[in-house]
Amino acid sequence: AKDDRRGRNNTSPRSPVLWAQRKNVVYIKVALEDCKSPTINLSADSLHFKGTGGVDSKPHEVTLRFLHPIKPEESKYVVRPRGTEFVLAKAEEGPFWKRLLKDEVKHHWLKVDFNKWVDEDDSGDELGPAGGDFEEMMRSMGGLGDDDAPDMEPTGDSDDEEIPDLESSSNKE
Repeated sequence: AKDDRRGRNNTSPRSPVLWAQRKNVVYIKVALEDCKSPTINLSADSLHFKGTGGVDSKPHEVTLRFLHPIKPEESKYVVRPRGTEFVLAKAEEGPFWKRLLKDEVKHHWLKVDFNKWVDEDDSGDELGPAGGDFEEMMRSMGGLGDDDAPDMEPTGDSDDEEIPDLESSSNKE
């Protein structure tokens, strides 16, 4: 299947592609569910993804030509049941890219990943090592469901006092 001038593949449907970025990385998710073993080719200027999945179990294919180069040797991906997630190391850390792709055409299948999105002004270390993944952050903190935690003695908080019935308090008028 040949790509046309805009990089579209004429034979395979496209799954939604979500993206977000930080100063040093680009996050991409190809939202193709139940894709067992996709073919992935990553180079300094592009990502080619081909896999079979989704409710229709049809082949899906997409090629992304990046606006700026990445470091493929420092980039990673993981295939999950709900899609394939990429963390791509930018070749140059610095200002946010104004868009993901080289071409300025707006593609209906390419969307911002608002679960990972931060404004450039907010991009910093405040997300910590979990990179904004709240569940992962909670797991790494430990203590949730930990039976070895010391027992806390009650402190006699005023919130523990009994609340009078509504009927008995309204009769005092």
